[in-house]
Amino acid sequence: MTHRALRPVVLAAVAIAIAAPAAFAAGGLPALGPATSASEPTYLGFYDGHKDTYLITDTSDKAQAAALHINYSAALGTVKGAPLQYFIQGRAAAGQLSVFGSEPGETDYNPLWTEVIVSWKSSAKPVVLTSDNQINALVKAGKLTMKATSIVLNAPITHVGKK
Repeated sequence: MTHRALRPVVLAAVAIAIAAPAAFAAGGLPALGPATSASEPTYLGFYDGHKDTYLITDTSDKAQAAALHINYSAALGTVKGAPLQYFIQGRAAAGQLSVFGSEPGETDYNPLWTEVIVSWKSSAKPVVLTSDNQINALVKAGKLTMKATSIVLNAPITHVGKK
């Protein structure tokens, strides 16, 4: 092809390169494929006194992946600095759920969570734990123990509840 013949091809490529980002910025989405529906179990957890709905898709722990019938991802275990999700182990008050350290809308929200195991000391009477601040205060008061694990979950919050 001559330079003259290439000119329309080059101009078309430049036009596409300029128009594509502009279309995306204007609200256009890349091709995602056809939308379908899926039925996955969801769970409830507390954040600052209200309940949020979440979905668990992946974990860095093989045994947990098998038990929950979710994906195992060794790479998740290398993630550092994820917000905390607290799981109460052993004695617990009726109605206890896991507790999130963040939620969508917070500056530190991330759908990846570092699992923390919380246990009541034998001398303490369990109450429903509904916030990370409450957990931290009860740990400081000597009523709870808290142990961070190396397990990272991919568990996006899909619906923020109300207080």
